[in-house]
Amino acid sequence: MKATWIPVNSSEQLQRSSHNVAAIGSNVYVFGGELKPRQPRDDDIFVIPIKQDGKDTSVAKVATSTEESRPSPRVGSAVAKLRTKLYFFSGRGGEAMAPVKEQGALWIFDTAKSDWRLESPSADQAYPEARSYHAMTCDGDKIIYVHAGCPEKGRLADLWAYDTHAKTWKELAGAPGTSRGGPSIAFAEGKLWRMNGFDGEKEVGGSVDCYDPHSNAWSSKTFDADGKAGPGARSVATLLPVKVGGKTYLVTLFGESDPSSLGHQGAGKMLSDAWAYDVSADKWQPVEAEVKGGGPAPAARGWFDADVMETSSGEAIVVSGGLAEQNERLGDTWLLSFTDQ
Repeated sequence: MKATWIPVNSSEQLQRSSHNVAAIGSNVYVFGGELKPRQPRDDDIFVIPIKQDGKDTSVAKVATSTEESRPSPRVGSAVAKLRTKLYFFSGRGGEAMAPVKEQGALWIFDTAKSDWRLESPSADQAYPEARSYHAMTCDGDKIIYVHAGCPEKGRLADLWAYDTHAKTWKELAGAPGTSRGGPSIAFAEGKLWRMNGFDGEKEVGGSVDCYDPHSNAWSSKTFDADGKAGPGARSVATLLPVKVGGKTYLVTLFGESDPSSLGHQGAGKMLSDAWAYDVSADKWQPVEAEVKGGGPAPAARGWFDADVMETSSGEAIVVSGGLAEQNERLGDTWLLSFTDQ
């Protein structure tokens, strides 16, 4: 698959890892993360207006209408978008850097109104425990999914659905394989897809796991995670559905392939590759990307975030920030634009 990396900008304000990125229309929103290990950087939300001509664009801190009500600074949270709203669940913060416990509530940022509100679920029901380095996605209608991550101790393999109409949580069938932090999930073709993660000993790879909401059941398709037949094992990466040439692909890119011996204080082996999974053909192919203007390609990284956005040339992936192999927090933003096959 052919693609082009387009540099958007580089900003000290966005220099961070373990943060969240979401695209609504032509705007990209960035929230949370850390500049120094285990120290949340701020509680601001930033916006990058993506210009279709690819010229450098500025970064602005959003002036919210509810300054007194906003989420506490946190790292390792997760976000899902639904229409004009961004839904955030938990994360890690405070002096003890413990999972942020909000009794199953979600923070919602309405991009149309630039305001925050905390939405608590209906009373007397179970809800997912507080966690960090989990994954979230949305079905595009009303359901927000939360999967896996790191609670107070250990790792999880659970899957929860939040009904944004009824304001209720429901625990679904747990995912196959090992419990993990730093997995990636996506919703496409009416199903939820899951890859990657770190199980406490090693990075997980070699399987595309698929959850069917209608049967509340998982299935798995395995592949050789050798970097030739398919992507190598990784965590703190991404998995995003992109339509190219009328077909749906799941794109995974970057990530950490080998953890640091210093744990969260250091940086492990980072990847710079991208792979596309053809959902209908059950087949992987590498993404061969050149850089617009011929400059250097994006640095290898993990602990970043990315999202899909619509551009004048079709769907593209926007990537911002992350942790480089030299243990440096990055502040660059890129677009990955695909060529019709």
